[in-house]
Amino acid sequence: MFFHYFGEYLLLLKSVFKKPEKWSIYKKEIILEMQAIGVGSLSLIVIISTFIGAVMTMQIAFQLVSDLIPTSVIGQINRDSNILELGPTISALVLMGKVGSSISSQIGSMRVTEQIDALEIMGINAAGYLILPKVIAGVIMVPVLVIVAIFCAIVGGLIGGALSGAVSPGDYIMGIRDGFNGFTVWVAMVKAFMFGFIITTVPAHKGFHVRGGALEVGQAGTKAVVIGCISILAMDYIITALML
Repeated sequence: MFFHYFGEYLLLLKSVFKKPEKWSIYKKEIILEMQAIGVGSLSLIVIISTFIGAVMTMQIAFQLVSDLIPTSVIGQINRDSNILELGPTISALVLMGKVGSSISSQIGSMRVTEQIDALEIMGINAAGYLILPKVIAGVIMVPVLVIVAIFCAIVGGLIGGALSGAVSPGDYIMGIRDGFNGFTVWVAMVKAFMFGFIITTVPAHKGFHVRGGALEVGQAGTKAVVIGCISILAMDYIITALML
């Protein structure tokens, strides 16, 4: 069963990445998808990341009970945790729930109402026209959203530490600046790029191959989110194992 769906997924990707008939048609769709994926998800990412950063600061402070450990370590741990793991992975899981279900439902509805069949009858590469703009928008906008998420989480940690009294702003900023390794940002961007690909292609596959009616479209959306989240976590492990 797994190999059947995986082969189906690879064949769909082969159709998606065929050379487009006219790039001019795709440009407008890419911009619209970038707006839907990026701008449409920005407020959600900002709110979640800010609170995650604030909570992380208080939890790290709770764990550091030794007087021998300087409080500036809180900022350092928060920074590295958000760059390497929380920023990319939590953002991707949130986006899979929001964007992934939307993509699956949109394409699935087109399939059951025979709009995709009409495109194919007219000789249009339906997979490329419907999915490729979403993929390009995803691999561009998800890294941007991850950068925003990391920044908001670090700022949220600063605010949370200051309000709770867990760490002073000066010590927190000192910890953020101390021992920074730029390679961690590259790891985060590689994760974000791959997550953007998964967030757009897995739901698109489930929607493109749905059969039935409205009930099956809803079930396909649920399956897409579940499979997508598992794929994100598996890819997170693979990238971490290879790069760190």
